[in-house]
Amino acid sequence: MNMKASVHYHIMLIPGIVLLLMFSVYPMFGIIMAFQDFNPMKGFWQSSFVGLENFKYMFQIPDSKEVLRNTLVIAISKIIANLFVSVCFALLLHELRIRILKRAIQTIVYLPHFISWVLLGGILAQLLSLDGVFNQTLQFLGIDPVMFLGSNSWFRWIVVGSDVWKEFGFSAIIFLAALTNINPSLYEAADIDGASRWQKLKFITLPGIATMIVLVATLALQNILNAGFEQILNLYNPLVYRTGDIIDTYVYRIGLLETQYELATAVGLMKSIVSIVLIIISYVLASRYANYRIF
Repeated sequence: MNMKASVHYHIMLIPGIVLLLMFSVYPMFGIIMAFQDFNPMKGFWQSSFVGLENFKYMFQIPDSKEVLRNTLVIAISKIIANLFVSVCFALLLHELRIRILKRAIQTIVYLPHFISWVLLGGILAQLLSLDGVFNQTLQFLGIDPVMFLGSNSWFRWIVVGSDVWKEFGFSAIIFLAALTNINPSLYEAADIDGASRWQKLKFITLPGIATMIVLVATLALQNILNAGFEQILNLYNPLVYRTGDIIDTYVYRIGLLETQYELATAVGLMKSIVSIVLIIISYVLASRYANYRIF
């Protein structure tokens, strides 16, 4: 197809390119703040440059190690829990032979994925409040109420558990698709040989989707510094900063609320650089161990 014949397709790309330039490329000039003692009154070009001082200060403040630890713990826990639950759910649903029930279950577990964390955060806050359903049940059983969203012992569990509940159904789609690609004749041969369900699962089903599990797990490495900004922003409070404050919420708080723009930019830039490295590593591993390529 020559240029003249496809010119209308290129014209259709113009609005998307303009939006990309406005909201993704143009704001990148703000990175300069990471190397400045930024003064909003002076602007980018009049503020004094301080080199790498903001990055040095970033590693010196006590909060930096705590925030990094929280981010890694929450993100890795989410990756492992989501992968495990998604695979188990896909395997169980694949064994279900009643088609109507199977479709109904799929629809029900997919729905939470499309609900925003703003709404879910409000629902969880009501359910887990001191006079919420969970604490009322505990009181009925003679157990003292618990401040779930104000407890450092509970907060991470709630974050990981609610994220798994929201996403596992949607994440299982890829494993259900992989299960449909397993040759049915393998199961027929196993039935003839007298194999049990467990033996078919162990020797046919799991090896059949092993490559997909490795691929998903490998690509998930790129999200190891993304612990869920929207979720935690809608659930956390100062009482749980010690275990719940992650890089994204820390940048939001010190940048927009405390107006330390240069420090927030430095933290965000460092996270972006590490994330790019992790993305490259994840795709190299995916190419090597799962034969996955994007180019």
